[in-house]
Amino acid sequence: MRYSILSLARNALSGHAHWPRAWRDPPLQPAYDAVIVGAGGHGLATAYHLARDHGLSRIAVLDKGWLGGGNTARNTVTIRANYLREPSMRFYAAGIRLWEELSRTLNYNVMFSQRGQIDLIQTWAKLRDVKRRQAALRLIGVPFEILTPAQARERLPLLAPEAPVRLPVLAASWHPTAGVARHDAVAWGYARAADAMGVDIVQNCEVRSIRREGDRVIGVETARGFVATPRVAMCVSAHAGDLAATAGFRLPIETVPLQAFVSEPLKPMLDVIVNIPQFATYFSQSDKGELVIGGGADAYPSYAARGSFAVIEEAVAAMLSLFPALKRVRMLRQWAGSIDLCHDITPILSPAPVAGLSLSVGWGSGGFKAIPIGGVALAHLVATGAPHPLAEHLLLSRFAKGRPLFETAGASNRL
Repeated sequence: MRYSILSLARNALSGHAHWPRAWRDPPLQPAYDAVIVGAGGHGLATAYHLARDHGLSRIAVLDKGWLGGGNTARNTVTIRANYLREPSMRFYAAGIRLWEELSRTLNYNVMFSQRGQIDLIQTWAKLRDVKRRQAALRLIGVPFEILTPAQARERLPLLAPEAPVRLPVLAASWHPTAGVARHDAVAWGYARAADAMGVDIVQNCEVRSIRREGDRVIGVETARGFVATPRVAMCVSAHAGDLAATAGFRLPIETVPLQAFVSEPLKPMLDVIVNIPQFATYFSQSDKGELVIGGGADAYPSYAARGSFAVIEEAVAAMLSLFPALKRVRMLRQWAGSIDLCHDITPILSPAPVAGLSLSVGWGSGGFKAIPIGGVALAHLVATGAPHPLAEHLLLSRFAKGRPLFETAGASNRL
């Protein structure tokens, strides 16, 4: 302990001059085997799996800002698999299995806490939906059970006692494998692991357009010049449609603000994630004691990383209607991310209409929880040209075929 304190003091006084860098700051090369646009969780995970699983050695991850500084840093870090549609359930359930091993895989503590999630059911329609989900999730081996109101109150002592309110708690669902993780640790862990295998992570290098020759991609135009590559993967949020337009096609997505806020630190009082689906409100308690609270997406398109006060007001009202003991808790800070939503609230992980271009966009509120499995699936697509078996329902072609997959179980749903 004495050595650790002296080491910390010495490095602090020297400005950390002797600390090794977790990843390099490499110069941009004129050509790569693959270029990934976006150094968030999905882009870094894709680069890691391209290098580890598919043997590509010359990979660049380009970002207009800093590593992990986009929506990876602007979310409520909820990880779950209790979705509505069976393909989504299987996809996110595979993701949870990867989350369970991620710290060991990356040799980096991502602080994954598998604390479970309780959904409080307040309408008979939602109760029927939860019963259907229970049957479907059991078929694929995902733990999920229905609780009585009394059982829910045993797990949530702060839940208001039964009273004649407009929407009483009829039941609850319990998803024990749900959890949370530290968002920046996830980005840093993937970055360090990818860098160790030779991936170039180039920050402050905006990709301005995708260049094509005929029906095939040949590279990207960046703020630092042209970079040639036969493979480009788009892992961007908020401006995916704009970047796709430079390659000559449109995406069926719109960009909206999705905001969250945290309270002042409190003593430990909540060891699960609580979701109130009737009002699209959810919250959990962080390791620092803050309540991390999220609501639905704002009802208007915008690129601004901020949201309307009305969403905060609705989320707080929903939370206090069931947890009135929290009414004197003060809000500490608020933020928002600009998320891309597909028309069916299901993301796109698919080949683009331009050969050599792969898409991982439109994740809405499901992007963070899908980072490990999304990286595996996109790396498979980039390396082989074929969709991953677990991601076949995410193809862009579903819109042309008239087969959208309406996923109303996303926190950002607007259906």
